[in-house]
Amino acid sequence: MVARAVAAPAPLAIGLDVGGTKIASGLVDREGNVVARHEVPTPTGSEQEVVEALDAAVTALIDGRVAALGYGIPANIDRRTRRILRATNLPLDDFDLVKHAAQAFGLPVGVENDANVAALAESRLGAGRGASTMVMLTLGTGVGGGIVFDGRLYRGWAEIGHVVVLAGGPSCQGHCHGHGHLEALASGTAADRIARELYGPDADAHFLLARAREGDAAALERFTEMSGYLGAAIGSFVNLFDPDLVVVGGGFGEAAADLLLAPVQEAARREALGPVDETLRVAPAELGNEAGLVGAGLVAFEVLDEAS
Repeated sequence: MVARAVAAPAPLAIGLDVGGTKIASGLVDREGNVVARHEVPTPTGSEQEVVEALDAAVTALIDGRVAALGYGIPANIDRRTRRILRATNLPLDDFDLVKHAAQAFGLPVGVENDANVAALAESRLGAGRGASTMVMLTLGTGVGGGIVFDGRLYRGWAEIGHVVVLAGGPSCQGHCHGHGHLEALASGTAADRIARELYGPDADAHFLLARAREGDAAALERFTEMSGYLGAAIGSFVNLFDPDLVVVGGGFGEAAADLLLAPVQEAARREALGPVDETLRVAPAELGNEAGLVGAGLVAFEVLDEAS
């Protein structure tokens, strides 16, 4: 009797979606399926605490099937070295996470901005399936995003949320000292500010959404303004990159999709050059909270393939 060779199981990656409140880690296969997951709160006291929590999130899932690690971090990443330059809402500044994790676990490691990994996931497995070039905006506390060219993630900063859409407009937030950026005018934080202006100190974005859906004229007027800013930004991105489509996600983007996407597409088409002005499509993200985790796993597989 001839013994048959048994094929080794396909490798898995651990993807980590790192946020200001929680660290989600998952075992991810090449098709983007999450076969196991783990979640811990994000410590904010010190860099050492954050790094220990990241290591614990890997240790909770790692086994012999894991061939690479991928991290999605809310941070500016050095394009050449992949070193974290400055993180948003985390005490991680000028930190080489690739080197640390590779030494700790002996595996290939990829590190990417969190909005970039979400864009990668949506382009491969979500709303952008089949698109060669795609722009994604994530509307949450701020505005992030990513760009996929010819099926490959652009690995520069791609700080989409910091495009100026209103010269001399409101101050930006966080470490940014600019004014009139998209993030200051069309994010969940911007919606919170508008709600307080209209309805008092206890109102927030959720209240603003509810009032708009009830037909409140003031709320609808402000959503029209927000749509105009988003459309102007998207029209500019279209004129630069000629994407097959633009995907809008993030917590606030998904919550407000019914109020924003149609007028945003209309506003973007007004700004886009022809013939794209007639064909431009703005679509809602499909992967939701899974996008960061899956995208981080895909980044891990990319570095694994580069190393082989």
